[in-house]
Parts: sequence; structure tokens; C-alpha cells
Amino acid sequence: MPEPRAPGEPRGPGERRPLLARRLRGPRRWRRAAAAAVLLVEMLERAAFFGVAGNLVLYLNSENFQWAGEQASRAALVFLGASYLLSPVGGWLADVYLGRFRAIVLSLLLYLVASSLLPATAISDGRRSFCGEMPESKLAPACPSPECMRPSPSPYCAPTLYVGLLLLALAASSVRSNLTSFGADQVMDLGRHANRRFFNWFYWSINVGAVLSLLVVAFIQQNISFLVGYSIPVGCVGLAFFIFLFATPIFITKPPTGSQVSSMLKLALQNCCPRLWCQRCARDPQGARLLPDQRSHQPGPSPQEDIANFRVLVKLLPVMVTLVPYWMVYFQMQSTYVLQGLHLHIPNIFPDYPSNSSVVLRAQDSAYKIPEAWLLLANVVVVLILVPVKDHLLDPLLLRCKLLPSALQKMALGMFFGFASVIVAGFLEMKRLEYIHHNQTVSQQIGHNVYYAAPLSIWWQIPQYLLIGISEIFASIPGLEFAYSEAPRSMQGAIMGIFFCLSGVGSLLGSSLVALLSLPGGWLHCPTDHGNINNCQMDLYFFLLAGIQAATALLFMWIAGRYERAARNPASQSSLSRDRG
Repeated sequence: MPEPRAPGEPRGPGERRPLLARRLRGPRRWRRAAAAAVLLVEMLERAAFFGVAGNLVLYLNSENFQWAGEQASRAALVFLGASYLLSPVGGWLADVYLGRFRAIVLSLLLYLVASSLLPATAISDGRRSFCGEMPESKLAPACPSPECMRPSPSPYCAPTLYVGLLLLALAASSVRSNLTSFGADQVMDLGRHANRRFFNWFYWSINVGAVLSLLVVAFIQQNISFLVGYSIPVGCVGLAFFIFLFATPIFITKPPTGSQVSSMLKLALQNCCPRLWCQRCARDPQGARLLPDQRSHQPGPSPQEDIANFRVLVKLLPVMVTLVPYWMVYFQMQSTYVLQGLHLHIPNIFPDYPSNSSVVLRAQDSAYKIPEAWLLLANVVVVLILVPVKDHLLDPLLLRCKLLPSALQKMALGMFFGFASVIVAGFLEMKRLEYIHHNQTVSQQIGHNVYYAAPLSIWWQIPQYLLIGISEIFASIPGLEFAYSEAPRSMQGAIMGIFFCLSGVGSLLGSSLVALLSLPGGWLHCPTDHGNINNCQMDLYFFLLAGIQAATALLFMWIAGRYERAARNPASQSSLSRDRG
């Protein structure tokens, strides 16, 4: 039996113990300091991410680019989806070539460069340099009447912006996938509940960054300047990069140990297509190596461990895949929820400005408007409040009473709250369209654009954002905990990457559904204007998402029930324990 290892002592060849912990007493204090540095870096990175994503629809929909509403929403969903979908790329590079520490450093550098594109294109000279001249045929302001039919324009500067957003998504996904596991490495010697508490506070730091970003950056972008508003995320990334390098002496860092991608693909091919695999082996005896994993130079799992890990992966994948429709619903709050909010009456921040009591409010009477992105604060604040309550009060109480739900039970409850959120959004959209069809509109100027909104206050969106926030507590955080704790130790990075990747799949499926329904005859086909959605049927889109979520939630509960019954089985439990190492 191995001897106990002191905190800070290396686990294996090439692992570097913290420099300060070697010389000073109190290694637990330095482990907490390392975790705090990781949380601070994550908070700044998330502030930058939300600073980019929060008003991306409004930025693309502005007079600078004049993208149609569905085009801007689709771009936001593609960016959000890619920022999760590309997570395995950064994780694989860290496992094979870089190690998590160097992968995070290089990802932050790429983040810094890619995020600089948005403030550069916020000024006319920068747009001309990166995108060329704006096409001459500019669109007139949107109008609510069905008589003014105009074709949707082809997106200006789309190649440049999509390349920049995809590079930004790659950097953000690499930071997310590696920083999560890197932070967990710092606290894994502090007790059995350290990982659970770290993930709670990791998620809390994400939402602190979101609050700072949405309160300050979203206001500046909407009411003052996109140039200043998009320069702040660049500064946040630069500060995060400096803090991460400054904290290097107290970090535990591990070398790359090889990737199991090739062995997993090989085992999948052997199980799914044995005849094809035999033909490949006959043609190429060395064909067992599908991708370089560098195990010949570094220690790694044996073939027997590969098979055991593959079995665990097969058991985990159905659970994580059935969470995909939840992510389709979740990412609506940064795309279609934003578009819906722009078509509700948004009040001024300062009530001293004169208001117009008539149904139609002139655009020139509007002053500083409450940023639509501030509605995301309803989601964020509920997370900030509930995470400490859950960590310090609810979980310990339920644990003492032996009533603490499993991670899978919490995830099912989170799906229910996500379903409730999109249902509420659908009914609100139905009510909004009633006003539109009766020609009861409010003309309001957001930035330099005029939107014809229903005279319903934007505060009616708060319930759907609150419900999404509650769903995060019960679906996303337990999902992270489940992915990390159930994975074999040699595959924790890969499983975390798959978890984030599948959440990105959900966002991209939502984007694809928007694109499909935007075709002629679809519910989201609005050729009468750009930016306005008053001739669309977005309520039906929300109800369709609710139906998809309800059906897959039932499937998830059945799969999760089978997984938990197998885990309670003594023989199966011992097998799973061996598989997880």
C-alpha cells in the first residue's frame, strides 16, 4: 500500500511542486492561495467573455454592420457553441504536447489577440482595414408595416468577424477546459469534499465576472461606445494573463502525459465496425495507431486500462448526451431572449428625463436606456445568492439528514427549470405579438437603431432569466461535478472536454434550428425588415424548444435511473471503482 503523501509533494515524474510551499509552512494555505488565483483568473476571463457575448447581437445589428436579427442571433449562437465545442482541442493539446499550465498561458495570449478585433472594427478606419468598404445600398430604418418588404442583406464583414469569433472561441474553450482541471489539481489534497466545494466556488467566480461585465461593459457598449465597451474585455484578459504568470510559484503543474484519443477511437472502431477494422489491420499492420499519443515516451495507461476506461466512457456518454437539449434552452438567454428584450419597452435609467405617455415614443426623446443585457443579471444574481446558500446551508443540512440528492437527480431538476423558462418566454412572446398585431407599438432607439417594441415592460422577462439561473444550480454545476468525479483519473481532462463540447453542441443545434426556421415559410422568416422580429412567430420556436426539452428530460431520467441502479449493484460498483482507478 502506498505511503501517504504530504500536500504539495509531487504525484509523478515531471510534476512540479509549488516553489513557495517547499520553503514555507502551511502548505494548505498555499493550496488555497493557488485555488484563489485560479478563481480570480477565471473571474476576469468570464468578465471578458460576457463582455464580448452579452451585446454581440446588438453590435452586429447596429449601423456599423446592419446584420439582420436572425443573422446576428445565429452568429451569437455559433460563437457560444464553438466556445464549448472546441474544448476537447485545447484539452488534447495540453495532454499531448503542452501540459495544462502552458496551454492556459498560450490560450490567454490568443485570447488577447483575438479579442482585439472587436474594438478594432468598432471604428470606421478599422472596419475598412479588416472588412473593406460598406456596400452602398444601406437599409432604411426598420418599419412595423408589412407593406415595406425588403430583402435581408448579406452580412457585411462576415468572414473577418466569424474568423475572429472562432479564434476567440478556441481560446476561451481552451482556457475553460484546462483551467477547470488545473484548479481542481490545486485542491485535490485538501479532503474528500474539496473538489465539490471548488466547483461550487468556481461557478460562483464565473458569475461574479458576469456581473462586473454586464453592469459596466454592457452599459458602455449600448449607451456610450462599442470601442470603449469592447476595449474593457481586452484589458480583463491582459490582467488575467499577468495574474496567472505572477502566481506561477504557488501552482502545482503537471507535464503532458499523452492522450487517449487514439486508443478510444481504435476501441470504438473495433466495437462498432469489427469487419472494417480487420480489413484495415490486414492492409496496415501498424494501423493500430490512429493518432499520435506519445505513449512510447511517457508513462500512460496500459491497454487493459484503456479497455476499462472505454467501458466507463460508454456508460457516461448517454447521460451527458441527453443533457444536450438543456444546453439548447440555456443558450437562448444570450441570443433569442436578447432579441425578444429589444422588442419590449426598455425604460430610461434616469427617470428625470421627460417621458411620452402616448403609445408611440419618439426616438429622439429617449435618453440612456437600461441595457438589455442587464436582464442577464437576473440569471447571474440568483446563482450568486444560491451557490453560497447551497454550499454552506442546504447541502450540509441535506447531508446530515441523508437526503442529499445525487448529481443526476439534481440535473433532472435543472432540466425542469429550463423547460419552465422557455415556456414562460413563449407565453410572453405570444402576449407581445398581440400588441404588435393591434398596431400598439413603442418606437425606441437603442444605440443608433430604432426598434418597434410592444408597450410591455422589459421587466416581464425577469421570470424566464430567474428560472434559467435556478436551472444552472441544478443542472450545470452537478453536471461538472458528475463529469469530473465519475471519470477515470487518467481521463478526467478528456471527459471534462467532452462535457463542455456537448454543451457547445446544444448551442450549435439551437443555431441550426434558428437557421432552419428562418428559411422562407419558417416561423422566424422575417424579410420585411432587419433587426425587428414583429413579423416572426418566435413564440412557436420557444414552444418547440420546450417540447424537445420535455421529451429528452424523460429519456434522461430513464438513463440516469439505469446508471444509478448499476452503481448501487455491488458487483457493478466494484467494477466501476476499478475503472475509475
